[in-house]
Amino acid sequence: MREYSGLLTDLYELTMAAGYLQTGFDARATFELFARHLPPKRNYLVAAGLEQALEFLGNVSFTADEIDYLRRHPLFRNIRREFFDYLAEFHFTGDVWAMPEGTLVFPGEPVLRITAPIIEGQIMETYLLAMLSYQTMIASKAARVVTAAEGRQIVDFGARRAHGIRASLLAARAASIGGCQGTSNVLAGQQFGMNTYGTQAHSWVMAHETEPEAFQKFLDVFPEGSVLLLDTYDVHKAVREIIGAGRKPAGVRLDSGDLVKDSRWVRRELDRAGWKDVKVFASGDLDEFKIAKLVKRGAAIDSFGVGTALATPGDAPHLNMIYKLVEVERGGKVREAAKFSHAKATYPGRKQVFRHVAAKGEIAGDTIALAGEPAPNGDEPLLIEVMRSGRRLAAPEPIGALRDRCMANLAKLPGRYRQIQRSAAYPVRYTKRLTAMRDQVKQRVRSFALK
Repeated sequence: MREYSGLLTDLYELTMAAGYLQTGFDARATFELFARHLPPKRNYLVAAGLEQALEFLGNVSFTADEIDYLRRHPLFRNIRREFFDYLAEFHFTGDVWAMPEGTLVFPGEPVLRITAPIIEGQIMETYLLAMLSYQTMIASKAARVVTAAEGRQIVDFGARRAHGIRASLLAARAASIGGCQGTSNVLAGQQFGMNTYGTQAHSWVMAHETEPEAFQKFLDVFPEGSVLLLDTYDVHKAVREIIGAGRKPAGVRLDSGDLVKDSRWVRRELDRAGWKDVKVFASGDLDEFKIAKLVKRGAAIDSFGVGTALATPGDAPHLNMIYKLVEVERGGKVREAAKFSHAKATYPGRKQVFRHVAAKGEIAGDTIALAGEPAPNGDEPLLIEVMRSGRRLAAPEPIGALRDRCMANLAKLPGRYRQIQRSAAYPVRYTKRLTAMRDQVKQRVRSFALK
């Protein structure tokens, strides 16, 4: 698969593109990408995926083979040559405003806004939705898991559970933005500059004649970084074998059983041996709910490895993100656009989101306004310009900086919105000007429909 192929889109994006060109519909359009609502028990989302989106926008093209494929497609048999010539020279020339990765996002708030020739904006829809929706979903889940851990380390173990290897890389990246301090995915570590962590599998222990032999051989190879797996046979026996050998590992891991009872026993035995700096690591089908219970019950666990729940979050396997046209400019005339169908209505016009921070430093509410409206009460604008005329305006940010932004945002979020068991509606309001514009566009559409 070619990473920046223009064919990474739905067919109807290309049929519309051909229609725009063949009918002479020359326009500059603005599209906005946002979540209509949140999944159950979610109070916020964490913006992620912008870096890959900008990489795609900066490099997308159509090869000769890809264009030949479209020429042979039955739907394009009546399309004139000028469309295929256009694709041969295709590149993105638009402007992009977006929320920086790691920013907390709420329903209705544009995460990304594109203004470009309408064909360009239309073709980009599928890729942008897929990339931002997936990574935002994972980063948001990771933030909940990190919150539940109450300061204990979370490591992404999701590579083997992701829906494909490419997804595993993006999941590891997004999980790091959401607060995970590392990943088991080695390629993600190399590509994104992330810390990588690994212990040993049960197969290592079972491959040796005895458990003590397995532990000692591993310590021989990794004398400073060994994390030994305790529950292949018997946790108590394994800990006694390790302590009895007198060689201190960096950590030990529990992957099953009663994690509260076993971790507390293991911690006590390690401390008695004078090994207070040996970390206790836990894994095994964990998620934010299980981790919260472990923490509440006093489990003596320093770090958690979370796999399936991060890479394939079953409680919220998708986000209701949409990409909607909000403005069309033709011949110097601007026409705002909105959708008014039942339960799927949208607001017209280019927008900006402002965030209010109260005197105590807590985030107190957001305002969705028309772009160009003054900031209410001097609030912070969240959408920043990241691409102009198809060119990026800043270098990519390190993963650590994105994670720090997320953690700083969460620290400012009032506790009722950080809790993981219940939903709490964060206040988001629309300005009077934006609401009035929506009403005007709605009246215009109704008047047109009656003619």
